[in-house]
Amino acid sequence: MRALLATSIGVTCATALTLPLAAPAPATPATTAPVAPAAVASPAEPAGSTQSLPLRALTAPRATGKPTESSNPAAAQGLLRRDAHRFSLVGVIWDDADAELHGTVQVRTRATGTGRWSGWQSLETHNIDHAADSGSPERESGKVRGSTAPLWVGDSDGVDVRVRSESAGTRDTTAAGALPAGLRVELVDPGEDPEQPRTEGAPATGSATAVPAVAPSAGITTAAQPGALPETAGLTLAAAESSAVNADLAPLGAREIPALGKAESEEQAVVAAGAKPFVGPRPRIVTRKGWGADESLRERAFAYTSTVKAAFVHHSATGNNYTCAQAPSVLRSIYRYHVKSSGWRDFGYNFAVDKCGNIYEGRAGGVSKAVLGAHTLGFNTNSMGIAVLGTFSSKNPPAAAVTAIAKLTAWKLGLFGRNPKGKVTLVSGGSGKYKKGAKATLNVISGHRDGFATECPGIRLYKKLGTARTSSAKLQGR
Repeated sequence: MRALLATSIGVTCATALTLPLAAPAPATPATTAPVAPAAVASPAEPAGSTQSLPLRALTAPRATGKPTESSNPAAAQGLLRRDAHRFSLVGVIWDDADAELHGTVQVRTRATGTGRWSGWQSLETHNIDHAADSGSPERESGKVRGSTAPLWVGDSDGVDVRVRSESAGTRDTTAAGALPAGLRVELVDPGEDPEQPRTEGAPATGSATAVPAVAPSAGITTAAQPGALPETAGLTLAAAESSAVNADLAPLGAREIPALGKAESEEQAVVAAGAKPFVGPRPRIVTRKGWGADESLRERAFAYTSTVKAAFVHHSATGNNYTCAQAPSVLRSIYRYHVKSSGWRDFGYNFAVDKCGNIYEGRAGGVSKAVLGAHTLGFNTNSMGIAVLGTFSSKNPPAAAVTAIAKLTAWKLGLFGRNPKGKVTLVSGGSGKYKKGAKATLNVISGHRDGFATECPGIRLYKKLGTARTSSAKLQGR
């Protein structure tokens, strides 16, 4: 259970590796159909669904809600008010992941139960910066699509959509003035919250089978559990694999990784012989099992990078209209949107934080390891991404969320010998701010906007990163 079968290009043999407590896996730097229901899920994995509905040309700028003639219908698309199966998160996608949507995307939704329609809400359209690096296997998979940031709207059963390019209302019919091809609205149902653990003596579901070795692409290290995992209550094989990579931190199938004291946390640090470790106490972390990730959605193998040199802080831009009890549902919705709608291999961020300061495991592969994410275009290698659930362009982040960033980075960066108040030089894989191959000197704890020309993580959260750096360093004992 605690061994990994690691395979990579340039290595001609497969070896069984025992996972160290905190060290990353040996690595080479990396890397719809309408109403598409999820695969049948086990009791441990709540079933969800995605409705994917094509948009059509609107004959009106719809400020009044009534169609009128448009001088350029190709620059305005949407859906009139329509019924839908229940959903809680909305996003818009298009065919070409490299195409940008220059314009506005707005939705309004009808609340289940009350039948009331919301006002128009805007979706963040400049989402290309939250993605796998150009040229990486994940980016070049042929599955990736362009997408807006998703928006959490709560339990809904009706939708109204309008998408307008910057040239709408003009006679600009050039490609630059057109909307991207293949626009669709994605309505995501997160499914029910996870069931509580079965009572002792209840029969286990499923059986263990061998996990196939995965043939990786060049420039990425992948790993999969070899042989047979023990039969485990309420876990599918994929869920057991996801949990097993944290087996040194919590029992197989655990819903959370417990907090750990500073002394015990320091014992797990990867530091030079004789060097003093600076590691903050490990915070409590809700596992993928704990928030109900459907492990059948993601790609089977895990992807790793060499180390963790920096942490990029994001906001999810999903809005602030959620309760902390709903955070697992928000995470399941974002996860499904990232994989089924956007075409990514897994949840994009390595960790998530809710408004109450709860910390969640993000992309699978092990919370103490250098898991390759898809969060900061050009700088996913040798970094980790933390998404604070919410939108912080005009609203201050809760103090609990900022404190959680400090606790998480004090521990995780400490495992890899990083000073939260320090600087680091990263090589860009190509972004809107740094050309491919350019060296960027950044804060060890940076905002997304430091690596890409973006508003993320919102100016209000960005201004709190200095506080997070100071607190993180103190927790490390610096």
